[in-house]
Amino acid sequence: MSAGREAGPASRLRDLSSGRKKPGRKRDFSPVPWNHYFETMEDITIAREISKDSFRIYKSGSDGPVLLLLHGGGHSALSWAVFSSMIISRVKCRVVAVDLRGHGDTKVVNSDDLSAETMSRDVGDIVDTLYGADAPPILLIGHSMGGAIAVHSAAKNLVPSLLGLCVIDVVEGTAMDALNSMQTFLRSRPKVFSSVENAIEWSVKSGQIRNLESARVSMLGQIKRYEDDLDTPGSSQSFIDTAIHEEEEEEEEEEEGGIPKKEKKNEPTKSIKQDTPEYTWRIELSKTEKYWEGWFRGLSNLFLSCPIPKLLLLAGVDRLDRDLTIGQMQGKFQMQVLPQCGHAVHEDAPDKVAEAIAAYMIRNRFTEAKGDIQSIYPSF
Repeated sequence: MSAGREAGPASRLRDLSSGRKKPGRKRDFSPVPWNHYFETMEDITIAREISKDSFRIYKSGSDGPVLLLLHGGGHSALSWAVFSSMIISRVKCRVVAVDLRGHGDTKVVNSDDLSAETMSRDVGDIVDTLYGADAPPILLIGHSMGGAIAVHSAAKNLVPSLLGLCVIDVVEGTAMDALNSMQTFLRSRPKVFSSVENAIEWSVKSGQIRNLESARVSMLGQIKRYEDDLDTPGSSQSFIDTAIHEEEEEEEEEEEGGIPKKEKKNEPTKSIKQDTPEYTWRIELSKTEKYWEGWFRGLSNLFLSCPIPKLLLLAGVDRLDRDLTIGQMQGKFQMQVLPQCGHAVHEDAPDKVAEAIAAYMIRNRFTEAKGDIQSIYPSF
């Protein structure tokens, strides 16, 4: 294990109010480093039979149960940054956010193997490498793909000291139904960005992340320096700045007689050709399709079978499938719906997610509160 790289404590959270839109001021899309939210960053080495793999982790807190945070597909541990600072301030706990295999700054020999079996084994190996036989109580929390991996890890008993399980916005029925349209969604995203700021702006204005503060730190884990390895013919067409100017743009209508489309007076053209693209996605999610069904098939029954206190956080009740509906009615898990959030619930509303998880931890006597914990969003 490499030495941890120290930074200021999470309580030293910077005032990022400049990133929020104010009348007469442009929003700030500049990136924010990890150490505004986490205390340390380190790379842990896991020795395999014929290789060594390095996993990037971010940590905060010094005592209490460990919240092991698993991000969604294409994201990274940095998607938990704002949430981590908020949960640490509410309850006595530690957080460990992991860059999963093939994501972020984790470097493994076989980064293409994103099977549920391999990734859940990684989770067990990470816990063993960090804590050995003296592992503290651990609460697994996962979003989307990470939620599925958390369930697989819990069901296989790969974390012997497992205290509880929290899954964020991933339900078998909804996930399986969405797989057919996933490739269409991935093709709709820009392939490259002219700058980090451009990527952050796109993520917010496209609605992928609805919280600018979170986007400013988490997008750094989703993109990397662009290398001229695109093998698609005519890929130069992707060098278009596709940031969506939602506050400014208006629908353009084609006039009769071949007259060009109308544009708003004195407004610059929205699409700008980028001759030298600088950034692209760290992982090509379209190439992971063969693993998608393995992540989600049978997930509801696996989740229900885990004999530990469970919490399911959803962006909408319509995401609940039949098995989970029955299980929820039987009281097999706690569920909470957080309205007005997109799929990245913990990024869109990190304060609400922190409040919900803190209340869940207090209710199950996993830890102690640092102040008054109130769940302002009642269980559904």
